[in-house]
Amino acid sequence: MLSTLKRYWGYDAFRPKQEEIISQALEGRDLLALMPTGGGKSICFQLPAMMKEGICIVISPLIALMKDQVENLRKRGIPALLVCAGMTRREIDVALDNAVYGDYKFLYVSPERLHTELFLVRAAKMNINYLVVDEAHCISQWGYDFRPEYLKIAAVRDKISGTAFEGRPPVIALTATATGDVADDIMNLLEFRQKNLIVSGFERPNLSYSVRQCENKLAQMKKVCDGVGGSGIVYVAKRRTAEEVAAFLTSQGIDAVAYHAGMNSKVRASVQDSWKRGQTRIIVSTNAFGMGIDKGDVRFVCHYDIPQSPEAYFQEAGRAGRDGKKSYAVLIWNTTDIRRLSQVLQTTYPPLDYIKDIYQKVHTYLQIPYETGRDKGYKFDLPAFAKQYKLQASKAYYAIKYIEMSGYWTLTEELDIPSKVTVVVSRDELYSIQLGSAETDAFLQVLMRMYEGICNGYATIDEERIASFGHYSVLAVEKKLKWLAARNIIRYIPKVKSPILYLASERLYPDNLRLDKSQYDSRVARSKARLDAIIQYARTGDRCRSQMLLEYFGQQSAPCGICDWCLSHR
Repeated sequence: MLSTLKRYWGYDAFRPKQEEIISQALEGRDLLALMPTGGGKSICFQLPAMMKEGICIVISPLIALMKDQVENLRKRGIPALLVCAGMTRREIDVALDNAVYGDYKFLYVSPERLHTELFLVRAAKMNINYLVVDEAHCISQWGYDFRPEYLKIAAVRDKISGTAFEGRPPVIALTATATGDVADDIMNLLEFRQKNLIVSGFERPNLSYSVRQCENKLAQMKKVCDGVGGSGIVYVAKRRTAEEVAAFLTSQGIDAVAYHAGMNSKVRASVQDSWKRGQTRIIVSTNAFGMGIDKGDVRFVCHYDIPQSPEAYFQEAGRAGRDGKKSYAVLIWNTTDIRRLSQVLQTTYPPLDYIKDIYQKVHTYLQIPYETGRDKGYKFDLPAFAKQYKLQASKAYYAIKYIEMSGYWTLTEELDIPSKVTVVVSRDELYSIQLGSAETDAFLQVLMRMYEGICNGYATIDEERIASFGHYSVLAVEKKLKWLAARNIIRYIPKVKSPILYLASERLYPDNLRLDKSQYDSRVARSKARLDAIIQYARTGDRCRSQMLLEYFGQQSAPCGICDWCLSHR
C-alpha cells in the first residue's frame, strides 16, 4: 500500500483513517467512509483499484469534479475514462469500448447513464474490481442533496462482475456529510452485505469557527480579510452578489475576484487557476466553486450569506486549513438573512399543481410529444423558458428540481458542449463536388484527416485545434464550417454552453404524472428542519461552535478551545 501511494501520489504516509479504509477495501468488504472535506477521500478508492486487476467504476453527480479527477489521474500516468451528459452516442460508445477492451483503470460515470441499455450491455463485459459511489448521501431521500438516479445503483451491482473478488465487486461509498440516519439509509439502499461504517472524526482541531452578527456586512467582511493573511474564499448566495462583493474588496485595495457559473468557462478556469497558484488572494463565489479543489493553504472561508443547511456550511467551511495549519471559518449574518431564509422554503417548494404545470410546459417548450423522449438529453435554456411562459425563473427552477427528485428527469450542471460536425454527402460525391476554391477544398481535407469518423456520424471537433493544425484563424475556421454547412456538404453544430435535461421517462399525460403529497410534505418538513438548524447555529452564542456542528452529525466532542465562544470563555 505504501509503495503504491509513493509511486503514484508521492506521499510517504497516509492521512487518518485512509489506511483502515484501503485495507478493508482490499479485503473485498463493502464500506461507507465518512470523511471531512480535505480528508483525502479519492485515494481511499483510487489506491486499492490500482492494486487490483480490472477497472474501477466511479459514480458521481458532479461532472466538473469528474473531469478534474480524470485529468489528475491521467497526469499521474493512470489511464481513466469519463461518460457523462453532453457526449454524443458515438463518443460514449468509444469510451465504453475502451473500458471493455482497453487497458484502463477507471471509468467515471454520471448517475443518469447507469441504467441505459448502452451502458449496461458494456458493463456486463467489463472486468470490474470496485463500484465506487461518491457523494453517497445523494442516495438518501432524507439527505440534503437527494438524486433519484442513485437508487438504481444497487440494481447495477447485480449485473456486473470481476475477477478481483470472484463475482460481484464490493462497493466503496464516500461522503463528507451524513447524519446517522442518512448513513444507515446509504448502506441499506446500496445493499451492503454487512453494515460497515468508517468515520474519520469530523473534528477540525486547526479550524476556528466564529459567527458575527452585524448590519454592515461589507465592513465586517473587510475586517476578516484584513485580519487574516493568506488565501481565502468568500461564499455568497447569488451571482450578482459575487460581482458586487468582489468589486467592493477590490475598491478597498484587497486582491479579490468573482467566480460563478454564469461566467464564461475559460474565464472561470483562468480565475480558478490564478487563485490556486496564489496569484489571486481571495475568490468571491457562489457554491459553484470549491468542490474537489486541492488547495491546502486556504487560511479562511467567510460566508457572507447564510447557506441553507448545516451540511452545506460544514462542507464549504471545511475547505479552509486542509494543510493542518490554523485557519478560520467565519459566518456573517443579520436580520435580513433570516427573513431571506424564511422565504426560501416557499420558493424551493412551489405548490404541487404549479410543479405539474411546469412538467408539461417544459416538454412543450422542448417540442416533445406525449409518450416520447425517454432516455434522451435536451439542451435547456432556463431563462429563455421562463421568459417564453412569463414565469419567475427561480420558482420554475425549483419546480424542475423537484420533478428531478421524483425521478422523471435530471437537469445537469451547466456544460460546455463542444462543436460537432458530420459530412452529409457520400465519399464519392465529395470528390466530384466543386467547392469553388482550392483553399476550401484543402480545408475540408484537413477536417477529414483530423477526424477520421466524420463521414460515419457526428464527431466532436475543436475549432482552435483545427486553426492551429491548418494555420488558420479561429474566425476563419468558423466561417468555413458555416459555408460548408450552408451548401449541405456538412452539418455543423457550433459549441454552446448549456445545461442538459436528461429524460428518464417518456412524456406523461397529466393524469399519469404521480407526485406524492405525503412525500412532498415530508421533504418540506426536513428542509425546514435543516434551515432551522443553521439559523440556530448562527443565533446561538452560548455553546462551542464546533460542538454544535458535530452534534448535528451525531458526534460528541469536548469544546474545541479555539472558536469565538471558547475564546470568549477562557
